[in-house]
Amino acid sequence: MNFDQIRINVRNMVPEVVHDLKELIRYPSIAFPGYPPDPVHRMARATVELLRRYGLSTAYAIDIPGGYPLVYGEFPAPPNSPTVLMYAHYDVQPAKKDGWEGDPFTPYKKAGRLYGRGAADDKSGIIMNAATIRCFEGRPPVGVKLVIEGEEETTSHLHGFIPEHPDFFQCDLCIVTDNGNLTVGDPVLTTTLRGEVSCRITVTTLDHPVHSGSFGGPTPDAFMALLRILSTLQDQKGNVALAGLASSQWEGSDFPEELFRDITCIHEGVDLIGSGPLSSRLWSKPSISVIGIDAPTIQEASNILIPKAAAAVSMRISPGADPDHEVQLLMDHLRKVAPWHVLVDVRRISASPGFICPTDGPGYILAKQAMERAFGKPVSEIGAGGSIPLLKILKRTVPKAEFILWGSEDLALSRIHGTNESVDIGEIERMILAQCLLLNFLSGKKE
Repeated sequence: MNFDQIRINVRNMVPEVVHDLKELIRYPSIAFPGYPPDPVHRMARATVELLRRYGLSTAYAIDIPGGYPLVYGEFPAPPNSPTVLMYAHYDVQPAKKDGWEGDPFTPYKKAGRLYGRGAADDKSGIIMNAATIRCFEGRPPVGVKLVIEGEEETTSHLHGFIPEHPDFFQCDLCIVTDNGNLTVGDPVLTTTLRGEVSCRITVTTLDHPVHSGSFGGPTPDAFMALLRILSTLQDQKGNVALAGLASSQWEGSDFPEELFRDITCIHEGVDLIGSGPLSSRLWSKPSISVIGIDAPTIQEASNILIPKAAAAVSMRISPGADPDHEVQLLMDHLRKVAPWHVLVDVRRISASPGFICPTDGPGYILAKQAMERAFGKPVSEIGAGGSIPLLKILKRTVPKAEFILWGSEDLALSRIHGTNESVDIGEIERMILAQCLLLNFLSGKKE
């Protein structure tokens, strides 16, 4: 199939693709503990039905012990052709209605974008992969395996399934359609992901609350001690202040500061924190956050000294860093800086590695060429501050496979994980075209 035919096929599919993506958004497929499981299972079934309707007749759901189903299907590779694994996920982040223009699971179109929870992350990835199959009328020019996970946003049970069932994941090239460009219409390939580690620190000073007037002064307050500990995690400029952490400078495209401020909506006059190029602070250096605190709220406040307080601390780590080493440094630091010999309990929560995508393989080179053809522009290389722990497991399971990280999300406007999540409809079309061209190129056809 030549370029013109692929482009026509993709263009003709767009109305149906948008309609079907809207239908997928309607499923509140939140796989977090405490949320109803039925919508997640219904979403898995809907994904199977979609893939079959788009030409993947072998699509079916695989039960994952302890977790939600994996949706899977494959086309055997023609003789002397490579096999491509295309990954996406059907679960989504929770979506409180506060701040949304409408119901998060009632999709609507506005100014060329489709809104709703999961519109970008990552139901757009599902529809991209399905449309790639449809473009070739169910006969792709290379081998294809589709892997659609149901627990990417929460604790994934797929991580244990992959090493025990490696045959499902054997491929020459793994395409992860859970990324995207910085801005609509400007193509990029993601080449690194930071990892993530976290722990919980609990500070105890008293057996029970005591009156702050009668005993305040010499009596240590657990919350004040915790705040002193947490304040040591960053230096005056906002850099992570833990000795020994891995860190590097980003060598690819920079992140324009004006665009960054627009995306994050930082209030006028508020400084950015940290040192060095913005791209390094986002993609290759560590960063740290306190993501939760257990202590009395203002509404619960009374004149007492607090006997116990706790915090969850999350740290993004450099793409090549050892997560076990980095989380140990974090935990050791929290214990070391505790004041007044207060009782400190630090417990590990998570330790997920980052990822570095090689850029010198034939698949990566062809992906870059396909993207340039689809967008009509040169392709830049960026990193990502977020983590996809599954990639390290896939890399260990299929060590010779190449990886391509792209997708229909755009960092500038998609607001993944936030309110009013959306995806640009034109970007979906361009990314489907790029992915179809890549399969054509992998089969040896340049036109």
